[in-house]
Amino acid sequence: MRKAKVYLVGAGPGDPGLITVKGKECIETAEVVIYDYLAAPALLNYAPQDADIIYVGKKGGHHTLSQDEINALIVEKAKAGFRVCRLKGGDPFIFGRGGEEAEVLVAKDIPFEVVPGVTSAVAAAAYAGIPLTHRKLTATLAFVTGHEDPHKESSSIDWESLGRGIGTLVFFMGVKNLPDITQKLIAHGKSPDTPVALIRWGTTPGQQTVTGTLDDIAERVKKAGLKAPAIIVVGDVVQLRENLKWFETRPLLGKRIVVTRAREQASDLVKQLADLGAECLEYPTIKVIPAADTDPLTDAIGSLCTYDWIVFTSVNGVKFFFERLFALGLDVRALNHLHTAAIGPVTSQRLRTFGLNSDILPKNYRAEAVVEAFRKEDLKGKKVLLPRAAEARPVLPVELRKMGAEVDEVTAYLTENVSDNADLLIDQLTNKRIDLITFTSSSTVKNFKALLPSESIKDLLDGVAIASIGPITTDTAKELGFEVHITAHTYTIAGLCDAILKHYTK
Repeated sequence: MRKAKVYLVGAGPGDPGLITVKGKECIETAEVVIYDYLAAPALLNYAPQDADIIYVGKKGGHHTLSQDEINALIVEKAKAGFRVCRLKGGDPFIFGRGGEEAEVLVAKDIPFEVVPGVTSAVAAAAYAGIPLTHRKLTATLAFVTGHEDPHKESSSIDWESLGRGIGTLVFFMGVKNLPDITQKLIAHGKSPDTPVALIRWGTTPGQQTVTGTLDDIAERVKKAGLKAPAIIVVGDVVQLRENLKWFETRPLLGKRIVVTRAREQASDLVKQLADLGAECLEYPTIKVIPAADTDPLTDAIGSLCTYDWIVFTSVNGVKFFFERLFALGLDVRALNHLHTAAIGPVTSQRLRTFGLNSDILPKNYRAEAVVEAFRKEDLKGKKVLLPRAAEARPVLPVELRKMGAEVDEVTAYLTENVSDNADLLIDQLTNKRIDLITFTSSSTVKNFKALLPSESIKDLLDGVAIASIGPITTDTAKELGFEVHITAHTYTIAGLCDAILKHYTK
């Protein structure tokens, strides 16, 4: 039997970028991932495709499994010989019941490791612009559960010490008991004027902060409609937020943006939009796969010595061409006599990773610009290889042939429709929880439309902005009946993000 091991991993407070390096490694090598409500869903993307992913979250008193049942599940999977990643929000040993789970593992003689995580107390406060300690304001700090039943006869919390002896207090899970917490602190010596902040969904695009004093914070929170999950920060350090807040000032904070790009290519767009504060919802409408029939590309590679030029129109063209080249036992030396052209700086940069510079890189990132750039070249009798997607626009080969070139179009890859999670997307649109939809190619537009019920498209997209990466994609969208509000002037992911930013900040 395989030697099992359990990793109690702190997932951090919500921002998936705050996972530790070791925590990420544990997810990547797990055979079973058992995760909580507060663990960022994006972290599950690191898990192997064949991993068993099990949700055991607790939310508002509704438990998927009790703690005893969670303990039993961890033991069961470990005893079966699996490498288990127990993914817990925040830090497993700070109000995360990680200690209880570790005790069970010791009792069952199951090897385990604890991988600390960034606790929400520290991270949410930092993202709200509140340093929990400051040498001019306080030298003491306490973490306290806010979940204790206020009606029980005796408290395990030393309210007298908290009220008089601790400079900064952070309460976990205390929204429901906020009125009782504030009353007890005032009754035990805290000034009613002590600053207080509640931070909901800290470190995520949904972060919301309400500030006040012990005297009025409960009423302010009620008026704002702020609900769990949230932490409560009490102390003079809260007043520093006015000058130090940084996360909630980002220009796209609160905007929910749908990314329709293929999942394996979406990360750059997601990261750039997230850095601006947006919450990105990944609903890929296409996936990129190798051509079903690789013989034409194989034959073209076998005849590379007969070509004068090779033109790459996308990163995918570069990727699949070189994958086939290497699979045939060749390397970049097979292209040593060829001139190269690339559409767009990203395609050119990808080509450079294989040691090749583009001889032609047009200023404009579309086929027409490549045609214009080729007018300076003598193409009469020259042979051009064009590895690209099936059903690509015909502009480039048609115009190159007019210049006298012999052009071989070879299918290097295909785009397939993806309908995964279409019901979730429709539900988000129905409930008006989406602000913007991004399209990065004509195929993303066509396939997005195919996901929606035709009779409801107008209602579903009412009030939703649409952003396109360039005029070709915009034309496709308009032809299919979409109203496009944003078209990037620079046809790159960075250009699209800039256009979205200008739209919301103009």
